[in-house]
Amino acid sequence: MTRTDDSVVPDYQGRLRLDGRGFVVLGAGQGIGRQATHALAGAGARCFCVDLDEGLARDIAAEVGGVAGVGDATSREDATRLFEEADRALGDCGGVRGVVDIIGMARYGDLLTLPDSEWDWHHDIVLRHAFLAVQLGGQRIIANGGGSLTFIASVSGQSGAPRHAAYGVAKAGLISLVKSAALELGPRGVRVNAVAPGVVWTPRVSAYLGEAGRERTAGNAPLQRVAEPADIAGVLLFLAGDLAGFMTGQVITVDGGVSAKFPYPMDGL
Repeated sequence: MTRTDDSVVPDYQGRLRLDGRGFVVLGAGQGIGRQATHALAGAGARCFCVDLDEGLARDIAAEVGGVAGVGDATSREDATRLFEEADRALGDCGGVRGVVDIIGMARYGDLLTLPDSEWDWHHDIVLRHAFLAVQLGGQRIIANGGGSLTFIASVSGQSGAPRHAAYGVAKAGLISLVKSAALELGPRGVRVNAVAPGVVWTPRVSAYLGEAGRERTAGNAPLQRVAEPADIAGVLLFLAGDLAGFMTGQVITVDGGVSAKFPYPMDGL
């Protein structure tokens, strides 16, 4: 019988696997970082688990059978040391083949009275470590045969919100960095992508918003719930592996459908 399509059907389930690949997870100790580390390790990756808090780094490394790395990823000196340590520790996996960077935080303030120190702090905690990860991690990944860099952006970098200016500007810069890095590193075998979450119920966010904040946030989302760290980790896992092998320079929004809503009041319509 003549067939019109005799193309090879790939092993789609196999493309979910990361067996024998070494990943650096920046900010691995809790929240999205901890869940992402478990997601990568569950797919077979060997993880170098970086956190500023030594106890958290060691805890997550023990949970997933990985290696702990302790240091400040916003410091070039520390970041250089951490990627050197990671490449050695992951030598049996061919060195660093991927980076998942979770680091990021917000401190909200009015734009007209925002001090320079807060602006600088947001640049470092949101963007500087990503710049270093692209440079230092990208060099390692290229030397080891290619792989992926995956970052956490934010819906705050895609739209405006009161008191979000410093954070939003830094996240918008991260999105631009992802796109530029994808263009420069793609020909050398490195994919660069990001996930842009809305509100995620991490330990830090839950302490800040409380139960009333959780209810308000859930009620605003078409899916009628707040994102859990595992919701974001699943998308990070997808972008890190071969199922996303033809994706680069992309930002996937994971906000429960909030950004799909009509942006104007609907009363009376």
